[in-house]
Amino acid sequence: MTELNNLALQILSDGKGILAADESTGTMTKRLESVGVKSSSQNRLTFRETLFTADSMSSCIGGVILYDETINQSANNKKIPEIISQQGSLPGIKVDTGAKILAGSKDEKITEGLDGLRERLRIYNDLGARFTKWRGVFTISKAYPSRLAVQSNAHALARYAALVQEANMVPIVEPEVLMDGAHSAKDCYEKTSEVIKECFDELILNRVDLTGIILKPNMVLPGSDAKEKIIGEEVAKLTVDCLKKSVPKEVPGIAFLSGGQSEIEATENLNLINKYNTTNFIMTYSYGRALQQSALKYWSKNLRDINGTQKIFNHRAKMNTLAAQGKWSKEIEKE
Repeated sequence: MTELNNLALQILSDGKGILAADESTGTMTKRLESVGVKSSSQNRLTFRETLFTADSMSSCIGGVILYDETINQSANNKKIPEIISQQGSLPGIKVDTGAKILAGSKDEKITEGLDGLRERLRIYNDLGARFTKWRGVFTISKAYPSRLAVQSNAHALARYAALVQEANMVPIVEPEVLMDGAHSAKDCYEKTSEVIKECFDELILNRVDLTGIILKPNMVLPGSDAKEKIIGEEVAKLTVDCLKKSVPKEVPGIAFLSGGQSEIEATENLNLINKYNTTNFIMTYSYGRALQQSALKYWSKNLRDINGTQKIFNHRAKMNTLAAQGKWSKEIEKE
């Protein structure tokens, strides 16, 4: 086992998952304002620190993805990465600089952030980051994703991953096929498969050690505007089959994004995926809203009620860790 493989397994093993707390200031501002809270630097820090010091951090959360603002902040005279590490979790950092219009295909996006990345990775490593994240986004329509978008984003993800491993950190590779649109689950299956296969072709070409990465894909779901919905068992079967055929066996684990799913949907679908998982891949979660939303709503009513907020977050983290082991049920959810 390599050092990077050990780190990846430390993040994902025993039902542990990843807390995605890497919302940009703009995104976090929208989330806070949606519940009537002013988006100040202190309020953003207070909410995140509340989650990072919750009991479930040590039992359920293997890693936390941070945003540049947060990794540089301190609370109670302790740096945020130190607070996370003391909980037995690993600090990580989002390193892409966002999805911009793709030249040559103006309705699609290319993720930027490779310029100066080697130097930024050294700084983040010194700040305590042990893994990183980069997200490529793909839309489904009759014309998209185009070959240009698939190849361009896969290449960027691979260049990123190679630089991250050079800096002795684990790269999370996140190719997200968006739920936006009226496409079918079959369309999502085919496009997700195409995107993931292209990503791994590029990762191999760029000599990335596949045993030292984490894949963060979408589940196979119909579009949010699709006329035909599918039940959770179908989501699970299609998702497992897609990944079984697209992901090389060397990859240690897969941590799903929640996308546009509700908290319960994200938990239930993860649970079913693990019941149908016939691969050797660890299949767990890397959730943002699906871990935080209920806690955020509760906290917004009284910013000083740390214990109550943590109780709600602890429940969600525990439910997802059970789901990552195929042990969740609707009865346990209501306890």
